[in-house]
Amino acid sequence: MKNAIHLGTLVALLLLPAARAQAQLVEIHFDEQGRFEHSASIAPGKFIEICSKFSKGQLLSWTFRSDHPMQFNIHYHEGKKVEFPARLQGATTAEARLEAPVDQDYCWLWANKGDAEARLSFAVRR
Repeated sequence: MKNAIHLGTLVALLLLPAARAQAQLVEIHFDEQGRFEHSASIAPGKFIEICSKFSKGQLLSWTFRSDHPMQFNIHYHEGKKVEFPARLQGATTAEARLEAPVDQDYCWLWANKGDAEARLSFAVRR
């Protein structure tokens, strides 16, 4: 039994990097100035999603830059339906403002459909 537990732990630890490589999920935590920044590398075929809950009418200014074209969207879920306040294909940079249409969890998502690792920098201010 003891060996089974150790083997199970070993298998879980070996699979952890593969699970992390699938997707990067990041929660927004604003600093005292109401700003959040994040930089990441996104492997080919992978994505990163940066999310937080916002109130209806809350205004957010955001910007991103990438060294490779990315599939990008801002989305939230209304029941089984997914709403997209913003979508871009093959974008390397964008800057805009989002006024939250409803109280909801909003996610900025970038997918690297290319064949090279992409560097991303993102900032949002409330």
